[in-house]
Amino acid sequence: MAKIVTTIPATISKFTAAPIDSKVKRKVAGYARVSTDHEDQVSSYTAQVDYYTKYIKEREDWEFAGMYTDEGVTGTSTKKREGFTRMIKDALDGKIQLIITKSVSRFARNTVDCLTTIRKLKAAGVEVYFEKEGIWTLDSAGELLITVLSSISQEEARSISENTTWGHRKRFADGKVSVPFKRFLGYDRGEDGNLVINPEQAKTVKLIYKLFLTGLSYKAICRELMARGIKSPAGKDNWNAGAVKSILTNEKMKGDALLQKQFTVDFLTKKHKKNEGEIPQYYVTGNHEAIIPPATFDLVQAEIERRKAGKRYSGVTIFSNRIKCGECGHWYGSKVWHSNDKYRRVIYQCNHKFDGEKKCSTPHLVEEEIKTAFIKAVNKLLKGRNDMLENIRLVKEQICVTADLEAESQRLMRELQVLSDMVQSCINENARIAQDQTDYQKRYDELVSRYDAVKAKYDAAEQGIKKRRAKAERLDAFAKAVKAQDTVVTAFDEGLWGTLVDFMIVYSKEDIGVTFKDGTEIRIR
Repeated sequence: MAKIVTTIPATISKFTAAPIDSKVKRKVAGYARVSTDHEDQVSSYTAQVDYYTKYIKEREDWEFAGMYTDEGVTGTSTKKREGFTRMIKDALDGKIQLIITKSVSRFARNTVDCLTTIRKLKAAGVEVYFEKEGIWTLDSAGELLITVLSSISQEEARSISENTTWGHRKRFADGKVSVPFKRFLGYDRGEDGNLVINPEQAKTVKLIYKLFLTGLSYKAICRELMARGIKSPAGKDNWNAGAVKSILTNEKMKGDALLQKQFTVDFLTKKHKKNEGEIPQYYVTGNHEAIIPPATFDLVQAEIERRKAGKRYSGVTIFSNRIKCGECGHWYGSKVWHSNDKYRRVIYQCNHKFDGEKKCSTPHLVEEEIKTAFIKAVNKLLKGRNDMLENIRLVKEQICVTADLEAESQRLMRELQVLSDMVQSCINENARIAQDQTDYQKRYDELVSRYDAVKAKYDAAEQGIKKRRAKAERLDAFAKAVKAQDTVVTAFDEGLWGTLVDFMIVYSKEDIGVTFKDGTEIRIR
């Protein structure tokens, strides 16, 4: 007897889990994304939103569940796409049964993210329709096609990223500077795209350098700027130490530009890393007009290093880390007596006065005593002004000239470039031609060793140049201040203190030594 097969039609929709003949509509949402804020992309974004809104609402068997969008964000990662994340959550919560989007590349350019999300939605019975490719994810061939197409999209993203990176590096190699002008204090973008001084902001930059050289710490400078009502680079009322440090160490303030300080590690995560030698950097000298003279900038860098070398630096006031105990050699620090009553006053005493069994016998000082000692020392210094200025000139001629070190630095740089080319040639030859790896490693190690030795000499020469320039700047500022002071000093001047004094040494109330920045020491007894 022949078999008879009778087909029993499906009565439940695999999409809505409702009877096929029921009037329950499928909940459908649209998703649109563009990756930049450019005008042409904005029009594309608007068109996508308008198209899918109408497309869904025109279907009688669909219920419009909303339009989810992301504007000006990359498709290589789903982490920063708020609209996408919200849409997936709503879908998993049962608010959406079908998602319609333009293409796989609009949905995700990261293969792993794309497949993970599709599988998560599939498990919850939610389908995605990619209109351009004509793919329904609940279809049996859907996942295979998505795997292929999302991989292609990911490779396209990689290609775009590599082309963009190449473009950036080509501009760097050509010495073209790019900075975030919205948060870059002191400069505006000029007509040619280069940096142009913003006169008002430049005053703030100069003030920060001046305050630092008078002895204030990063935090103390922040407090001073906020007290004066000066806005931060971001336009905020509050300043932080990091912003001050960045301004003090940014070579652009002296007219130069170091390019490629960071680089993108992974085109998918967009993670950035500080360039510590992994890829080339480019230093452009004299790229734009300087706010801070190069010598002053070098002096600030030397002062930063000096403070780092100390065990502890306090720049709370202009007297912090500028007064030494004549008995134990430690710094004096500020202390507040009677902080909560009418007898309140600030005194300075040795920070280690009560450490150990033996107490320092050096006395505490109040600000007026420090200022009086300074005024007396300056007036004694000015009496021998002419001889002192001549000594400064001779010292500068003998120990501050950098011509020999600059010539040595240039010679070493040329040698470094030759050695770098030899190392690269050695690597390329080993990649092209089969050779004994023991011999190759020996030759490679020798070249790298020679490069490291020359690099150490080059770094030493550059450091020497900076130290000499900083010394010259310190002496120039000192001489300039002395020349300008043509009368007897009768009142304390913060600027004069910061410019002239290196430190004080307290032996007793009646015996205080003042060491000036040219090395002169005057005792006030």
